[in-house]
Amino acid sequence: MNDKKLEQLKEQYKEIPIPLELNRVVYQALEKRNSRKSLYRWGVGVAAAVIIFSTSINVSSAFAKSLADVPVVGDIVEVLTFKKIAVDKGNYQADLDVQKVQMDNKALEEGLNLKYLEESKALYEKFMSEMKAQKAFGEDGHLSVDSGFEIKTDTEQLLSMGRYVEETQGSSMTTLQYDTIDKQNQLFVTLPSLFKNDTYIEVISESIKKQMKQQMEEDSSKIYWIESSDMDPFTSISKDQDFYINAEHQLVISFDEFEVAPGYMGVVEFVIPTEVVQDIVVSDEYLK
Repeated sequence: MNDKKLEQLKEQYKEIPIPLELNRVVYQALEKRNSRKSLYRWGVGVAAAVIIFSTSINVSSAFAKSLADVPVVGDIVEVLTFKKIAVDKGNYQADLDVQKVQMDNKALEEGLNLKYLEESKALYEKFMSEMKAQKAFGEDGHLSVDSGFEIKTDTEQLLSMGRYVEETQGSSMTTLQYDTIDKQNQLFVTLPSLFKNDTYIEVISESIKKQMKQQMEEDSSKIYWIESSDMDPFTSISKDQDFYINAEHQLVISFDEFEVAPGYMGVVEFVIPTEVVQDIVVSDEYLK
């Protein structure tokens, strides 16, 4: 990404005044990171009407105009433009979406947009550095990185959107991060906010381990790292484990490649039956 362009975008974001109390909330949220995934994890329950769109480097005006007729995704989310950071040099390829959000809460908007921008820039710089290193050693390697997003759930009440990064260098590695938004109440929904206390961690973990065992019994091609596994066994989800809520109002827990299973299993998901957690949910607003 052109550093001059990046700085211009930063300056545009910085021109928006940030209320002191919101500044604290936004940047506390942005500091929540998971180094294992090389992606930021965040959760914040600040009210916000959200419009999500993508932006970046190379696109013709005709292409941008053609996207004007893209249908609205839900009540408050609309795709306005869609561009790419693209590198294509033989076996070295990068295809990165840079997301941008527009919302009533300008402080949160600025924080998220800077986060998305910095994440994409970091992916790009990592890619370019690794490509340069391979070429310096005279290697004709294969290196690629691809990032984007997909809508998992879009109802009158909820929007769940997954942002993915797929990196390939010999073997591939895919990570996913989900954002869930209550469109009616204009809130971000976090995993801890769904439950009365931290007991959800154990309850959900036990449900997942039960499902893992059942799947392995029914399908010999499936392998999960639990109990007697030679790998570090799965024992518990994290407090802020990746999740989304599906259209049936069920909680879906997601694990990245290699997190709880061999790489060939890919990204794996477990639907948690609502009756399993019904005694510990704050309400039946989301999980039914």
